[in-house]
Amino acid sequence: MSRSIQWNVVAYMIIAALLASFVLSFNHTFSLWSSRSADNILTQKFTSNKQIMIERLTSSSIISKSAFQPVTVVKKATPTSAISAPIAATEKKKPVAIASAKPLYTYKVTSFYLNVRSEPNADAKIMYEVKQGTQLQVLSKDDAGWLMLKSGGYVHGGYATVIGMKQAPAEVTIQSAESAVSTVSTVSAVSAVSSAVTSAKVLQNKSLQVDVRPKVHTMDVKVSPIEDQVATVDTSIAEDDNGNPVKPTSRVNTDSGLSSKQIAQLLNGTKLSGQGLEQAVLSIEEEYGINAFFTIAVMKLESGNGKSRLARTKNNLFGLNATSSNPYRKATYFETKGDCVQKFGQLLSDNYVERGYTTIEKVARKYCPVNSKWASHVRSIMRSDFSKLA
Repeated sequence: MSRSIQWNVVAYMIIAALLASFVLSFNHTFSLWSSRSADNILTQKFTSNKQIMIERLTSSSIISKSAFQPVTVVKKATPTSAISAPIAATEKKKPVAIASAKPLYTYKVTSFYLNVRSEPNADAKIMYEVKQGTQLQVLSKDDAGWLMLKSGGYVHGGYATVIGMKQAPAEVTIQSAESAVSTVSTVSAVSAVSSAVTSAKVLQNKSLQVDVRPKVHTMDVKVSPIEDQVATVDTSIAEDDNGNPVKPTSRVNTDSGLSSKQIAQLLNGTKLSGQGLEQAVLSIEEEYGINAFFTIAVMKLESGNGKSRLARTKNNLFGLNATSSNPYRKATYFETKGDCVQKFGQLLSDNYVERGYTTIEKVARKYCPVNSKWASHVRSIMRSDFSKLA
C-alpha cells in the first residue's frame, strides 16, 4: 500500500513538472509572437501615414493648368548667359585713359630783366633771369599776380603781358570706366573750348602788377673784397667843357651833364615819355646830387619802361615799399610820377649817399639785396643810354 502511494507521488510530480515546462514554453512563445506582431503593426501604420502625408502634399502642390491659361514657358538660362554678367562687370572696372587739354598762355617780358623765382613771393630764391622780349609759357595766374611757368618757377605779371593762348598738349589720365563715362556725359568739347577762351580773357583783363623784388630795406650786406674793388673803379670824373653828357660811372652822386631835351630823348619810345619827368630828374640831380643817368636807369628797370601796374595806377616808378608777397598792395601811391621821382631822390640822399652808399654796387646791397645782378643791370642801362647820345 505504501509502495503504491510512493509511485503515485512520483507520478504526480512528473506530471507537474511536465505541466510546468509546458506552461513556461507556451509563455515564452506567446511573448515572442506578441513582440513581432506589434513591430509589424507599427511599421505598417507609419508607412501608411507617410504615404497619406505625401499624397496630401503632392495633391496640394499641383496647380490646375486651366487656372493660368495661357501657360508661358520660361526657358532655363544657358551656361553662357550665366557667365556673361561677371564678364561685363569686369570690363566696367578696367581703367580708361582720358586725355584732357589745358590752356597754355604766352606772356612777353616787358622789363629789361625779370627774375624767375622758386616760389610765388618776392622773398623767394631767384632761380634765373629772363631778358626783355622773352616769351614765357604760363600755366596759371594767382590772385596776387604771380605767373606759374610751364618750365618751372614763378614771375610776377607786372613785368609781362599776355600775347596769346593755345591749348597745351593733352595730358592722359587713367580713370575707372564709371568715372570715364560720367566725364564724357557731363563735359563736351565745346564747353571746354569756351571755358578756355573765357579764362584767357579774364587773364588778359586782369590788371598787371609790378615788381617782384623788395626794394627799400634797412639791412646791411657784407661786402667782399672783390666787390669793394669793383665799387671803387672809375670814380673820378671830369665834366665835359663843351656841355656834352658825361660818361656815367659807378658813383651815383655825380653830375650827368644831361639836358631836359636829352632826357626826353632817352625816354622816347617808352611809357615814361610825355610824363613831364625830365625836369623832375634834373631837379633831384641839382638838389640831392643823384646822377640823372642812374635815376633814369633805375626808373626804367623797376617800372618796366613805365608799363608796370604800379607805374600806371600808383605812379610808383621805383617799386618804393613794394615788399611782401603782394607788392602792389604794399607799394606807396603818389599823386604824380614827378612826385615819385622827388621821393626817390630824397630817399637816396638821406638813406644811402649820406650813409656811405655812394656807388651802384653799395646801393644795390641795400636797395635790392635779393638780386645779385641788380647793379649790373643798372650799369648796362646807363651805358646803353649814354651810347644813344654819343
